[in-house]
Amino acid sequence: MPLLGWDYVELWVGNAKQAAYFYEQAMGFARTAYEGPETGVRDRASYVLEQGDVRFVATSALREEHEITKHVARHGDGVKDIALTVPDATEAYRQAVQRGARGVVEPYRVEDEFGSIELSAIATYGETIHTFVNRADYAGPFKPGYRPASTNGAAGGVGLTNIDHIVGNVELGRMNDWVEYYERVFGMTEMIHFSDEDISTEYSALMSKVMADGEGKIKFPINEPAEGKRKSQIEEYIEFYGGAGAQHIALATNNIVKTVEALKARGMIFLDTPDAYYDEVPERVGEIDEDYADLRRHRILADRDDDGYLLQIFTKTAQDRPTVFFEVIERHGARGFGDGNFKALFEAIEREQALRGNL
Repeated sequence: MPLLGWDYVELWVGNAKQAAYFYEQAMGFARTAYEGPETGVRDRASYVLEQGDVRFVATSALREEHEITKHVARHGDGVKDIALTVPDATEAYRQAVQRGARGVVEPYRVEDEFGSIELSAIATYGETIHTFVNRADYAGPFKPGYRPASTNGAAGGVGLTNIDHIVGNVELGRMNDWVEYYERVFGMTEMIHFSDEDISTEYSALMSKVMADGEGKIKFPINEPAEGKRKSQIEEYIEFYGGAGAQHIALATNNIVKTVEALKARGMIFLDTPDAYYDEVPERVGEIDEDYADLRRHRILADRDDDGYLLQIFTKTAQDRPTVFFEVIERHGARGFGDGNFKALFEAIEREQALRGNL
């Protein structure tokens, strides 16, 4: 199952026009393509947003009876499709189904004056799907049916380069089922395993396993709740999302300080970290290229593993339901996920949960 990379992430939302405006204005994405009533599509509208190698699609329905309307009523704004670029969408589908995946869209090809594109799709956790995309023979803006669109956002972006990983939250007891699914269907291997002892606070805990393809381009951490004194962030997500789904999308940058400064100037709000964290982090992480004073000022977290170090920060949720949020990450060799930051991160999330009355 060769995977060439992330193709796009499609979010089904209540109002795609306003969601597109948010990603443009708050996160520096450029609008590149559009499909809707003006292009002959009568039941939905989709906006394609790009920055670096990151491609988001915000889609909403135009009619009450549409499946997107029902999806949004149940889940709120959320990730419907994590699409992957493959050399052959027919073969990827055939192999996936043969290995036990549930087929959602059988392979088909669509074309226009820019060439043709081959697509198929399979189901994964919750109502999320993976679309296989072979765009080797296509030179258009996104897919046939879409027309180029100009952006309303400020030009230049904020320095986001690519998707680093996408985290899935699944129900209690289901993590190993989905780990086995990614092993069987995609040939992925378990990269890291975190137990509830690794990821816990005084009040709550979770377990996580990170699945990765052979080249480490595609990484899928899978989380499930663990027993704790109070409701964990995973339980809160599943309650408000109405089941399993994508919890956060980690976006890479080559200069996290500049990226976070730009995002804050655009109004993005991040989780806070107490000053005490920054009193001990230089000793724990050691020498880095950045200035620790900048990390403290922006509340950026740092961690080190055997391969190097990483810097990361997490936004608050991108909508009123406490579900999807974003991570900004800069890697300097490190292959991990900020193990040393879990406690600080979880306590920050729990402070937000307490404000919502959900801890």
